[in-house]
Order: sequence, then C-alpha cells, then structure tokens
Amino acid sequence: MAADPLTTAVSDRICKHMNEDHAEAVLSYARHYAGISGAAEARMLAVNPEAMRLEVDGASVEVAFDHQLSDSEDAHRTLVAMLRALPKQDANA
Repeated sequence: MAADPLTTAVSDRICKHMNEDHAEAVLSYARHYAGISGAAEARMLAVNPEAMRLEVDGASVEVAFDHQLSDSEDAHRTLVAMLRALPKQDANA
C-alpha cells in the first residue's frame, strides 16, 4: 500500500492516533525535544513536512524534524525513531 502525502487530513489522522493511543509518547516529545522538562500535559496538534506542532500545558510549541518528511510512512518512521532515541528515563511510552 502506498504512503499518503502529508495533507491536513493525514495530519489530523496521525494526531488523533498519537493523542488517543500514545499520549505518553507525545508528552515525551514535549519534555525532550521541546525542552519543557516539567510538562504535565501535551497534545499533538499537527504534523507537516518540517515539524510537529504540540500544545504543551496550554502553550503551542513546534518541534522540528531532522529532515523534511516525504509522506505518512516517513512521518511514522520518524516519530518512532525520535521516541526510540530518547534516554530511557524520558521514553515513557
């Protein structure tokens, strides 16, 4: 099955999945990659080729990717790799 381009609808699908099934991973992204170590709540708001936008304790923050994402499959691989790259104490998901 071919990967989907990163449209708004695909971004919404990724965010819904992450927020519902991987909330601890989203919080880990906020704490580690956004540098908000004391974050209590985080939600993924959008994913585009350059970055993910999170709402962290009510504030909007952007976490840049290390490369431009090509499609939904690349987004999945990148989000998983980012989580796996976290120090063990930061990777709660």
